Amino acid sequence: MSVTMYQIAVPSFQKHLHALDGIIDKAMAYAAAKKIAPETLLTARLYPDMFNFTRQVQESCKFASLSVQRLANIDVVAEADGEQTFEDLKARIARTIDLLASVKPEQMDGSDERQITIKVGPNEMSFSGRDYLLHFALPNFYFHASTAYGILRHNGVEIGKRDFMRRT
Repeated sequence: MSVTMYQIAVPSFQKHLHALDGIIDKAMAYAAAKKIAPETLLTARLYPDMFNFTRQVQESCKFASLSVQRLANIDVVAEADGEQTFEDLKARIARTIDLLASVKPEQMDGSDERQITIKVGPNEMSFSGRDYLLHFALPNFYFHASTAYGILRHNGVEIGKRDFMRRT
């Protein structure tokens, strides 16, 4: 039996979105215990030209939700980025997880061969659904999720690989 696009995408995104939610809980507890303003962690970045923690979480949510919407061939709705607090980010993650849960496996049937065209800046990129998921959406999702993790770890939040690789 072959693995479906749904089986590759949805459980992977769900698992790591739950992990992001968990590391936010730890960041909130850490900030409270150390009397650090939450904004310090929310705006932290690994390097000046990189996105901050908040944006890394937003991008993780975008890659999960937009890619599944595209692959399920449903109307693509991009959520606005307005999150300013840990609670806002947790709510964004919860909405993304809910969206993923609403997609049925059969909605993604045949998406591996369907053409997906997206706009990236001023350019258009086209992929087969399989290449889009495996070589664009998933790598970008993991990049932003792991960078969010790295920002918190760099700032002293006591998290480890087990937090990132959360078991569901």
